[in-house]
This record gives sequence, C-alpha cells and structure tokens, in this order.
Amino acid sequence: MFKRVLTTALLFGMAATAPPAAAQSCAPRDSIVEKLEGRYKESLTGAGLQGSAQAMIEIWTNPETGSFTVLLTDPGGLSCIVSYGSDFYAVERPVQVEGELG
Repeated sequence: MFKRVLTTALLFGMAATAPPAAAQSCAPRDSIVEKLEGRYKESLTGAGLQGSAQAMIEIWTNPETGSFTVLLTDPGGLSCIVSYGSDFYAVERPVQVEGELG
C-alpha cells in the first residue's frame, strides 16, 4: 500500500522541485497539519524524500470525502502546499506470483 501511495506522491511531486512561489501556500508544518486534520479530516497516507535538498513529500487524504493534499516540507519545517483536490483513490497493483503454474 505504501509503495502505491508513494508512487502517487511522486507523480504529483515531480513537477515540484521547489516550493510554490505563492507565499500564502506556505506555513510552518504544524500549522498546515492542524488545518488538514481539523478542517478537512485528512490523515497522512504516505511520504518520501525528494531530491538532494532532502525535502519531504507528504500525501494527506480523507477516504470518506476523497479530498487530498500534497505537501512539500523543507528541513527547517516550512511546508508548502504543492497540490490539492478531490476524488483521490489508491491504485491497487496486481500481485505477481513467482514460480510455475499448473
């Protein structure tokens, strides 16, 4: 499950090599997380490190409403909203079984 969510995060985050230019979409991580958990009832679904700057990409989702938010957080704790939207769903990958059939 984590690999699927991380793959989704990377797809959203590939275009975001730096925080967005709009300063109003950036704030201390604790402040943004408080709003995501309180107002949007989103929870952390997946995360991973991005690039040599070691920025953290996070995906926050609400499975009941389908809302999602992608955060990019720098080592100093400043988070920027990279993307957000609706109708989020996890993609199930088929299981590959090794060996012979029959």
